[in-house]
Amino acid sequence: MADTADDLSTPLGQDTLRRKRRYRLPFTLSQVIAVLLGLFLVTFVGFAVFNDNPLGGEPIARVAIRQPTQEKASATAPDVSAHAAKSAPKQAAVEGQKTVTIIDGSSGTRQSVVIAGDAAEPASTDAASGMMAGIDTRLLEKTRHGMIPAIFDGIKPFTAYAADADRAKAARMPIVAIVVAGLGVGAAKTTDAIMKLPPAVTLAFTPYGADPGKLAERARAQHHEILLQVPMEPFDYPDNDPGPQTLLTTLTPEQNIDRLYWHLSRFQGYAGIANFMGSRFVVSDAVMQPILREAAKRGLGYLDDGAAPRSVAATIAAGQTVPFAKADISIDAVPTAVEIDRALAKLETLAKERGMAVGIASALPISIERIGVWTKALESRGIMLAPLTTAMLKSKSG
Repeated sequence: MADTADDLSTPLGQDTLRRKRRYRLPFTLSQVIAVLLGLFLVTFVGFAVFNDNPLGGEPIARVAIRQPTQEKASATAPDVSAHAAKSAPKQAAVEGQKTVTIIDGSSGTRQSVVIAGDAAEPASTDAASGMMAGIDTRLLEKTRHGMIPAIFDGIKPFTAYAADADRAKAARMPIVAIVVAGLGVGAAKTTDAIMKLPPAVTLAFTPYGADPGKLAERARAQHHEILLQVPMEPFDYPDNDPGPQTLLTTLTPEQNIDRLYWHLSRFQGYAGIANFMGSRFVVSDAVMQPILREAAKRGLGYLDDGAAPRSVAATIAAGQTVPFAKADISIDAVPTAVEIDRALAKLETLAKERGMAVGIASALPISIERIGVWTKALESRGIMLAPLTTAMLKSKSG
């Protein structure tokens, strides 16, 4: 009864609290956490004491290494080193690529071209000379850049690679020589010039392009004689940049000769060289003398594109007995059909007056078309279309 009385006299909710107190846990939450931390510490100490790990828990990476047999190792090692040697310059060439604006020295035509940087290696001239038909390997000399032209037993590249022509006929009548320049960079325009122009038209190649040797070989297979254009410093260099390894007035003669060798090694089979741009370079006797002396030493002719009126090339070439010609007229300075036809007519008149005239043009489609039309009837007007080497020899004999 007492319990009943107590229950009746207890306020609402008190009984519930009393019951909860009866089932309370014997330890607190903080005590539980302390016990767990103690267990973890004991486990860690035990692992550190009884586990033999000299690295003390540092991260470890395990790599399976397969040992090659002695035979395979010796066979593989040279290949790897050779691959590395070849890959390094190629990677540098890709990283050193740049876009330059090439300006035709005679016509002023601008063209943006992606070319390799200064560190680029020339195409393998040993392989190229073996592939190109008609290359006399005796007329080659090895340099650090590759094979370059040389005289052998009195035979000169100028003579060996001059296009066939009726020299006796050229001596009797007026002749016109036409040089189409700036080739080798664009394969399409170069192919058009090679295939659409008469064989007597001389083709001049820049040293740039993916495979200048292949295009040069194709030109020679179509009986064109070819020239190598050597980039030289213009007045507004480096705003106008002819390309890697440009010959500069600020370099020593030895440095410019080394750069000349780089260009000479790009491909073979050319009868001479020509300036590519170079309005500042070609007017300086000090820098031109070593270049034309080298041309004479290597049995090459020299073409001045006629863009620099104060060029000293003619005087130096005469002193070095280098076969020489200077372009009289830029055929496509104004690249329209009317103006090109007018320039060709002037060239014809000049040939009749002097016995010889030299015109230079770029490989524009309109230029190729008009030159092709004009040459078809040229001989009927008493003028002979002749390769540049023939014009050089006629000029020398005259």
